[in-house]
Amino acid sequence: MMKSQITNAISDFFFEYETPRQVLVRDRRVGVACRLIQLGVLGYIIGWVFIYENGYQSTDTAISSVYTKMKGVGYTKINGTESVWDVSDYVFPPQLILFQGQMTGVCVNKTKTCEVVTWCPVEDDSSIPYPPLLMSAENYTLFIKNSVTFPLFGVKRSNLVEGIDTGYISKCIYHPENDPLCPIFKLGDIVKFSGFNFETIAKLGGAIGIVVDWTCNLDLDKKYCKPEYTFHGLYGNADETDVTRTSVGYNFRYAKYYMEGKVQKRTLFKVFGIRIDIIVQSLARKFDIIPTLTAIGSGVGIFGVATVVCDLVLLHLLPKKEFYKNMKFKCTDSHIQVSSTLCINS
Repeated sequence: MMKSQITNAISDFFFEYETPRQVLVRDRRVGVACRLIQLGVLGYIIGWVFIYENGYQSTDTAISSVYTKMKGVGYTKINGTESVWDVSDYVFPPQLILFQGQMTGVCVNKTKTCEVVTWCPVEDDSSIPYPPLLMSAENYTLFIKNSVTFPLFGVKRSNLVEGIDTGYISKCIYHPENDPLCPIFKLGDIVKFSGFNFETIAKLGGAIGIVVDWTCNLDLDKKYCKPEYTFHGLYGNADETDVTRTSVGYNFRYAKYYMEGKVQKRTLFKVFGIRIDIIVQSLARKFDIIPTLTAIGSGVGIFGVATVVCDLVLLHLLPKKEFYKNMKFKCTDSHIQVSSTLCINS
Protein backbone atom coordinates (compact mmCIF):
# COMPACT_ATOMS: atom_id res chain seq x y z
CA MET A 1 0.00 0.00 0.00
CA MET A 2 2.71 2.47 0.99
CA LYS A 3 4.79 1.49 -2.05
CA SER A 4 1.85 2.09 -4.35
CA GLN A 5 1.21 5.56 -2.90
CA ILE A 6 4.85 6.53 -3.30
CA THR A 7 4.85 5.26 -6.89
CA ASN A 8 1.69 7.23 -7.69
CA ALA A 9 3.12 10.40 -6.11
CA ILE A 10 6.31 10.11 -8.16
CA SER A 11 4.28 9.41 -11.30
CA ASP A 12 2.05 12.44 -10.68
CA PHE A 13 5.07 14.65 -10.10
CA PHE A 14 6.81 13.73 -13.37
CA PHE A 15 3.87 13.14 -15.71
CA GLU A 16 1.27 15.74 -14.73
CA TYR A 17 1.15 19.46 -15.49
CA GLU A 18 -0.78 22.08 -13.55
CA THR A 19 -1.89 25.36 -15.07
CA PRO A 20 -3.73 28.24 -13.36
CA ARG A 21 -7.32 28.87 -14.23
CA GLN A 22 -8.07 32.27 -15.77
CA VAL A 23 -11.34 34.09 -15.23
CA LEU A 24 -12.31 36.92 -17.59
CA VAL A 25 -14.11 39.62 -15.60
CA ARG A 26 -16.04 42.23 -17.60
CA ASP A 27 -16.05 45.14 -15.19
CA ARG A 28 -15.00 48.62 -16.32
CA ARG A 29 -13.84 49.76 -12.92
CA VAL A 30 -11.58 46.79 -12.36
CA GLY A 31 -10.35 46.83 -15.96
CA VAL A 32 -9.41 50.53 -15.84
CA ALA A 33 -7.73 50.10 -12.44
CA CYS A 34 -5.70 47.15 -13.75
CA ARG A 35 -4.54 49.01 -16.86
CA LEU A 36 -3.64 52.14 -14.90
CA ILE A 37 -1.52 50.13 -12.49
CA GLN A 38 0.17 48.30 -15.35
CA LEU A 39 0.87 51.60 -17.13
CA GLY A 40 2.33 52.99 -13.91
CA VAL A 41 4.61 49.96 -13.54
CA LEU A 42 5.62 50.18 -17.21
CA GLY A 43 6.40 53.89 -16.81
CA TYR A 44 8.50 53.11 -13.73
CA ILE A 45 10.46 50.41 -15.56
CA ILE A 46 11.11 52.43 -18.71
CA GLY A 47 11.34 55.93 -17.24
CA TRP A 48 13.03 55.37 -13.90
CA VAL A 49 14.88 52.04 -14.10
CA PHE A 50 16.13 52.20 -17.70
CA ILE A 51 16.27 55.90 -18.65
CA TYR A 52 16.98 57.72 -15.36
CA GLU A 53 18.88 55.03 -13.41
CA ASN A 54 20.45 53.38 -16.50
CA GLY A 55 19.52 49.97 -15.17
CA TYR A 56 20.78 48.29 -18.34
CA GLN A 57 24.38 49.34 -17.64
CA SER A 58 27.07 48.24 -15.22
CA THR A 59 29.13 50.92 -13.45
CA ASP A 60 32.74 51.50 -12.46
CA THR A 61 34.72 54.20 -10.65
CA ALA A 62 38.14 55.39 -11.72
CA ILE A 63 41.65 55.15 -10.37
CA SER A 64 42.99 58.68 -10.65
CA SER A 65 46.19 60.71 -10.39
CA VAL A 66 46.62 64.49 -10.35
CA TYR A 67 49.63 66.68 -11.14
CA THR A 68 49.64 70.46 -10.68
CA LYS A 69 51.94 73.36 -11.48
CA MET A 70 51.57 76.98 -10.38
CA LYS A 71 53.05 79.83 -12.42
CA GLY A 72 53.38 83.56 -11.69
CA VAL A 73 55.75 86.22 -10.40
CA GLY A 74 54.91 88.81 -7.72
CA TYR A 75 56.56 92.03 -6.56
CA THR A 76 56.47 93.71 -3.13
CA LYS A 77 58.06 96.75 -1.54
CA ILE A 78 58.11 96.74 2.29
CA ASN A 79 59.88 99.50 4.24
CA GLY A 80 61.84 100.39 1.13
CA THR A 81 62.93 96.79 0.54
CA GLU A 82 61.97 95.45 -2.85
CA SER A 83 61.31 91.73 -3.29
CA VAL A 84 60.39 89.49 -6.19
CA TRP A 85 58.33 86.38 -5.41
CA ASP A 86 58.25 83.38 -7.72
CA VAL A 87 56.97 79.82 -7.32
CA SER A 88 59.98 78.87 -5.20
CA ASP A 89 58.88 81.45 -2.63
CA TYR A 90 55.11 81.08 -2.45
CA VAL A 91 54.37 77.40 -3.19
CA PHE A 92 55.18 75.06 -0.31
CA PRO A 93 53.49 72.63 2.14
CA PRO A 94 52.30 74.08 5.45
CA GLN A 95 54.26 73.70 8.72
CA LEU A 96 51.89 74.53 11.54
CA ILE A 97 53.03 75.90 14.90
CA LEU A 98 50.96 75.37 18.03
CA PHE A 99 53.01 77.18 20.69
CA GLN A 100 55.89 79.61 21.08
CA GLY A 101 58.45 77.14 22.46
CA GLN A 102 59.38 74.48 25.00
CA MET A 103 58.32 75.34 28.58
CA THR A 104 61.17 75.35 31.13
CA GLY A 105 58.93 75.40 34.19
CA VAL A 106 60.17 78.81 35.38
CA CYS A 107 57.35 81.37 35.73
CA VAL A 108 57.09 84.92 37.08
CA ASN A 109 53.85 85.58 38.96
CA LYS A 110 54.26 89.35 38.82
CA THR A 111 54.20 89.49 35.03
CA LYS A 112 52.16 86.29 34.63
CA THR A 113 54.68 84.93 32.15
CA CYS A 114 56.60 81.70 31.84
CA GLU A 115 60.00 81.03 30.39
CA VAL A 116 60.30 79.10 27.15
CA VAL A 117 63.19 77.90 25.02
CA THR A 118 62.53 79.38 21.57
CA TRP A 119 63.78 81.70 18.89
CA CYS A 120 64.14 85.35 19.87
CA PRO A 121 62.30 87.58 19.58
CA VAL A 122 59.03 85.67 19.92
CA GLU A 123 56.48 86.04 17.18
CA ASP A 124 54.14 89.02 17.14
CA ASP A 125 51.30 88.41 14.67
CA SER A 126 48.98 91.14 15.89
CA SER A 127 49.56 93.24 12.77
CA ILE A 128 48.37 91.86 9.44
CA PRO A 129 49.42 93.81 6.31
CA TYR A 130 46.57 95.49 4.46
CA PRO A 131 46.14 95.59 1.57
CA PRO A 132 47.57 92.07 1.11
CA LEU A 133 51.13 92.03 -0.16
CA LEU A 134 50.66 89.67 -3.09
CA MET A 135 47.47 91.00 -4.68
CA SER A 136 49.20 90.32 -7.99
CA ALA A 137 48.67 86.60 -7.29
CA GLU A 138 45.21 87.07 -8.76
CA ASN A 139 46.82 86.66 -12.18
CA TYR A 140 48.83 83.55 -11.31
CA THR A 141 47.86 80.44 -13.23
CA LEU A 142 47.37 76.84 -12.08
CA PHE A 143 47.90 73.96 -14.50
CA ILE A 144 46.07 70.71 -13.65
CA LYS A 145 46.95 67.44 -15.33
CA ASN A 146 44.63 64.58 -14.42
CA SER A 147 44.38 61.02 -15.69
CA VAL A 148 41.77 58.38 -14.86
CA THR A 149 41.49 54.65 -15.50
CA PHE A 150 38.27 52.64 -15.41
CA PRO A 151 39.68 49.14 -14.78
CA LEU A 152 36.39 47.28 -15.31
CA PHE A 153 36.07 48.59 -18.86
CA GLY A 154 39.78 48.96 -19.64
CA VAL A 155 39.40 52.66 -20.52
CA LYS A 156 42.04 55.31 -19.80
CA ARG A 157 41.43 59.03 -20.17
CA SER A 158 43.27 62.27 -19.48
CA ASN A 159 41.93 65.79 -19.09
CA LEU A 160 44.21 66.64 -22.03
CA VAL A 161 41.51 65.31 -24.34
CA GLU A 162 41.33 65.44 -28.11
CA GLY A 163 42.10 68.94 -29.36
CA ILE A 164 43.99 69.99 -26.20
CA ASP A 165 47.48 70.25 -27.68
CA THR A 166 50.54 72.37 -26.91
CA GLY A 167 49.39 75.23 -29.11
CA TYR A 168 45.98 75.38 -27.46
CA ILE A 169 47.37 75.19 -23.92
CA SER A 170 49.84 78.00 -24.59
CA LYS A 171 47.04 80.52 -25.12
CA CYS A 172 43.92 79.21 -23.32
CA ILE A 173 42.52 80.12 -19.91
CA TYR A 174 39.67 78.12 -18.41
CA HIS A 175 36.18 79.56 -18.80
CA PRO A 176 33.06 77.50 -18.03
CA GLU A 177 31.41 78.47 -21.32
CA ASN A 178 34.13 79.55 -23.77
CA ASP A 179 36.94 77.15 -22.75
CA PRO A 180 35.45 74.47 -20.46
CA LEU A 181 38.21 71.93 -21.24
CA CYS A 182 41.23 74.20 -20.80
CA PRO A 183 43.41 72.77 -17.97
CA ILE A 184 44.92 76.17 -17.07
CA PHE A 185 43.08 78.20 -14.44
CA LYS A 186 43.69 81.79 -13.34
CA LEU A 187 43.82 82.02 -9.56
CA GLY A 188 41.50 85.00 -9.49
CA ASP A 189 38.91 83.06 -11.52
CA ILE A 190 39.16 80.06 -9.18
CA VAL A 191 38.40 82.31 -6.20
CA LYS A 192 35.52 84.00 -8.03
CA PHE A 193 33.95 80.71 -9.19
CA SER A 194 34.12 79.38 -5.61
CA GLY A 195 32.11 82.34 -4.31
CA PHE A 196 34.96 84.09 -2.46
CA ASN A 197 36.32 87.62 -2.75
CA PHE A 198 39.98 87.63 -3.76
CA GLU A 199 41.02 90.60 -1.61
CA THR A 200 39.42 89.04 1.47
CA ILE A 201 40.86 85.60 0.92
CA ALA A 202 44.29 87.08 0.12
CA LYS A 203 44.25 88.86 3.48
CA LEU A 204 42.97 86.04 5.71
CA GLY A 205 43.56 82.94 3.61
CA GLY A 206 41.12 80.15 2.83
CA ALA A 207 40.63 76.79 1.15
CA ILE A 208 39.02 76.03 -2.19
CA GLY A 209 38.05 72.69 -3.67
CA ILE A 210 38.29 72.03 -7.40
CA VAL A 211 36.17 69.02 -8.37
CA VAL A 212 37.11 67.20 -11.57
CA ASP A 213 34.04 65.19 -12.52
CA TRP A 214 34.27 62.25 -14.92
CA THR A 215 30.73 61.02 -15.62
CA CYS A 216 30.94 58.91 -18.76
CA ASN A 217 28.61 56.82 -20.88
CA LEU A 218 30.98 54.32 -22.49
CA ASP A 219 28.28 52.99 -24.80
CA LEU A 220 29.32 56.02 -26.84
CA ASP A 221 32.82 56.56 -28.20
CA LYS A 222 35.29 57.21 -25.39
CA LYS A 223 36.18 60.58 -26.94
CA TYR A 224 32.92 61.86 -25.44
CA CYS A 225 34.22 61.00 -21.96
CA LYS A 226 35.42 64.45 -20.86
CA PRO A 227 35.93 66.13 -17.48
CA GLU A 228 33.82 68.89 -15.98
CA TYR A 229 35.26 71.33 -13.44
CA THR A 230 33.38 72.87 -10.52
CA PHE A 231 34.66 75.10 -7.72
CA HIS A 232 33.64 75.14 -4.06
CA GLY A 233 34.68 77.37 -1.18
CA LEU A 234 35.63 74.99 1.64
CA TYR A 235 36.47 77.40 4.44
CA GLY A 236 37.83 80.88 4.90
CA ASN A 237 34.85 83.02 3.90
CA ALA A 238 34.94 86.19 5.99
CA ASP A 239 31.19 86.63 5.49
CA GLU A 240 30.35 83.46 7.43
CA THR A 241 28.17 84.09 10.49
CA ASP A 242 28.01 80.64 12.07
CA VAL A 243 30.41 79.11 14.61
CA THR A 244 33.15 78.73 11.99
CA ARG A 245 33.41 82.54 12.02
CA THR A 246 35.71 82.20 15.05
CA SER A 247 38.40 80.57 12.88
CA VAL A 248 38.33 82.42 9.62
CA GLY A 249 40.90 81.90 6.91
CA TYR A 250 43.90 79.70 6.44
CA ASN A 251 47.45 80.44 7.52
CA PHE A 252 50.67 78.71 8.44
CA ARG A 253 54.26 79.56 9.31
CA TYR A 254 57.56 78.74 7.71
CA ALA A 255 61.11 79.94 8.29
CA LYS A 256 64.19 80.80 6.27
CA TYR A 257 67.47 80.12 8.11
CA TYR A 258 70.81 81.86 7.74
CA MET A 259 74.10 82.31 9.63
CA GLU A 260 75.24 85.69 10.94
CA GLY A 261 78.78 85.28 12.16
CA LYS A 262 78.63 82.00 14.03
CA VAL A 263 75.06 82.51 15.19
CA GLN A 264 72.21 80.75 13.40
CA LYS A 265 69.28 83.04 12.80
CA ARG A 266 66.00 82.79 10.98
CA THR A 267 63.30 84.91 9.43
CA LEU A 268 59.84 83.66 10.39
CA PHE A 269 56.97 84.15 7.97
CA LYS A 270 53.31 83.84 8.86
CA VAL A 271 51.60 83.21 5.55
CA PHE A 272 47.93 83.79 4.82
CA GLY A 273 47.47 81.62 1.79
CA ILE A 274 45.00 79.81 -0.41
CA ARG A 275 44.87 76.06 -0.05
CA ILE A 276 43.58 74.30 -3.15
CA ASP A 277 42.26 70.75 -2.84
CA ILE A 278 41.71 68.90 -6.12
CA ILE A 279 39.00 66.27 -5.81
CA VAL A 280 38.38 63.72 -8.58
CA GLN A 281 34.99 62.03 -8.73
CA SER A 282 34.06 59.54 -11.42
CA LEU A 283 31.34 57.20 -12.63
CA ALA A 284 31.41 55.28 -15.91
CA ARG A 285 28.55 53.23 -17.32
CA LYS A 286 28.38 50.63 -20.07
CA PHE A 287 25.76 48.17 -21.35
CA ASP A 288 25.79 44.81 -19.59
CA ILE A 289 23.37 41.94 -20.22
CA ILE A 290 23.28 40.88 -16.56
CA PRO A 291 21.89 44.12 -15.05
CA THR A 292 19.59 44.40 -18.08
CA LEU A 293 18.01 40.99 -17.43
CA THR A 294 17.87 41.74 -13.70
CA ALA A 295 16.01 44.99 -14.33
CA ILE A 296 13.58 43.31 -16.75
CA GLY A 297 12.97 40.43 -14.36
CA SER A 298 12.23 42.71 -11.43
CA GLY A 299 9.94 44.78 -13.64
CA VAL A 300 7.97 41.72 -14.76
CA GLY A 301 7.61 40.71 -11.12
CA ILE A 302 6.22 44.14 -10.23
CA PHE A 303 3.52 43.67 -12.87
CA GLY A 304 1.99 41.16 -10.47
CA VAL A 305 0.99 44.08 -8.25
CA ALA A 306 -1.85 44.86 -10.66
CA THR A 307 -3.24 41.33 -10.29
CA VAL A 308 -3.02 41.43 -6.49
CA VAL A 309 -4.78 44.79 -6.25
CA CYS A 310 -7.54 43.81 -8.68
CA ASP A 311 -8.10 40.50 -6.88
CA LEU A 312 -8.53 42.37 -3.60
CA VAL A 313 -11.12 44.64 -5.22
CA LEU A 314 -12.96 41.71 -6.83
CA LEU A 315 -13.05 39.43 -3.80
CA HIS A 316 -13.59 41.93 -0.99
CA LEU A 317 -14.99 45.27 -2.22
CA LEU A 318 -17.41 44.74 -5.14
CA PRO A 319 -21.09 43.86 -4.48
CA LYS A 320 -20.73 40.60 -6.47
CA LYS A 321 -17.70 39.45 -4.50
CA GLU A 322 -19.25 36.05 -3.63
CA PHE A 323 -19.96 35.38 -7.30
CA TYR A 324 -16.38 36.22 -8.24
CA LYS A 325 -15.06 34.00 -5.45
CA ASN A 326 -17.04 31.06 -6.86
CA MET A 327 -15.64 31.78 -10.30
CA LYS A 328 -12.05 32.10 -9.12
CA PHE A 329 -11.87 29.21 -6.70
CA LYS A 330 -12.96 25.68 -7.60
CA CYS A 331 -13.88 23.61 -4.53
CA THR A 332 -13.96 19.82 -4.68
CA ASP A 333 -14.48 17.14 -2.08
CA SER A 334 -11.33 15.71 -0.58
CA HIS A 335 -10.32 12.17 -1.49
CA ILE A 336 -10.19 11.49 2.21
CA GLN A 337 -13.66 10.89 3.63
CA VAL A 338 -13.97 13.82 6.00
CA SER A 339 -16.59 16.51 6.33
CA SER A 340 -14.26 19.36 5.30
CA THR A 341 -13.58 20.46 1.70
CA LEU A 342 -10.37 21.43 0.00
CA CYS A 343 -10.29 24.70 -1.97
CA ILE A 344 -7.91 24.78 -4.91
CA ASN A 345 -6.78 28.22 -6.14
CA SER A 346 -7.18 28.03 -9.89
